[in-house]
Amino acid sequence: MSLSVIIQKTLPDFVLDVAFECNSKRIGILGASGCGKSLTLRSIAGIIKPDDGRISFNDTVWFDKDRKINVRTAKRNVGYLFQNYALFPNMTVGENVAAALHGAGKNAAGKRSLTEILERFELSNIKDHRPDELSGGQQQRTALARIMACDPELLLLDEPFSAMDTFLREGMRLELIRLLDEYGKTAIIVSHDRDELYQMCDHMILMDNGRIISAGATRKIFEHPGTPAVARLTGCKNISRIQKLEDHRIKALDWNGLELITADFVSDDITHAGIRAHDFVPGNCGVNDILCENASVSSLPFEMFVTLECGLWWKQSRDHSDTGDDHLPQYISIPPERIILMKD
Repeated sequence: MSLSVIIQKTLPDFVLDVAFECNSKRIGILGASGCGKSLTLRSIAGIIKPDDGRISFNDTVWFDKDRKINVRTAKRNVGYLFQNYALFPNMTVGENVAAALHGAGKNAAGKRSLTEILERFELSNIKDHRPDELSGGQQQRTALARIMACDPELLLLDEPFSAMDTFLREGMRLELIRLLDEYGKTAIIVSHDRDELYQMCDHMILMDNGRIISAGATRKIFEHPGTPAVARLTGCKNISRIQKLEDHRIKALDWNGLELITADFVSDDITHAGIRAHDFVPGNCGVNDILCENASVSSLPFEMFVTLECGLWWKQSRDHSDTGDDHLPQYISIPPERIILMKD
């Protein structure tokens, strides 16, 4: 399955200009609020018409400005999960799903009955409840059941967990992964939560201010973000400008001139270094050692956040001693292979 998107859309205070092509079944779009993620998703669905460009899916052209093609949303056979789930408030759970089955006609998911779909999404016992009587997880399952009843070729999920608390979100994330595995077709998931997309998507698109700043295999982007902007979006807390000293040695200008040995070759165009907060090693390892003197500690129930005097930020599991105190080692070290080299 192949999705190709090249679109531009100009709004009074925003310009969307994105281009990507992907064959993956799980595509994540990551970015801060207002960067254009949802606008991209709605353009793919046909809810918003781009000013220019082309959109195609599996060799079927959905939009082409030059050829004056703009296939209606209903004809694109996409399932769109809105942030607020958009359930019909005056209908019960069963009626919401039945409406989709009736509208889908012979395209309904494997011609399953309403009873089968309600059972599949564990909604049978609440089929007579209205949306305002449901929890966030129940609303999401109802919305997904309604979408899946139409057997869409492409599933678009816009911030699917934004309306849930942290505890519920964890369970529903695992449930959605299972549903997507069974669905077996292409899904695009929009989120500003990097953990959600890392867990669910094998391909990721990172956006900033209406443009794509990185795209590729999810794990590779996290391991080698390439630029400070991408590193920040993937959760890297420690980023510093650097001065190259030798082929494998740098000075971190924003960390009190800390000198570090790197595993990767430092080319002349490297401008920044990054260290993820969990990649420090307690103790003196003989290379890239940092004294923990004058560090400040902020404790949570199961981990603590340590801000070193040089400005580096370290996250580690708490050491619960008999007294309940948090103890810092005299030194921590940075493995050379954990230093991320980047170009601005």
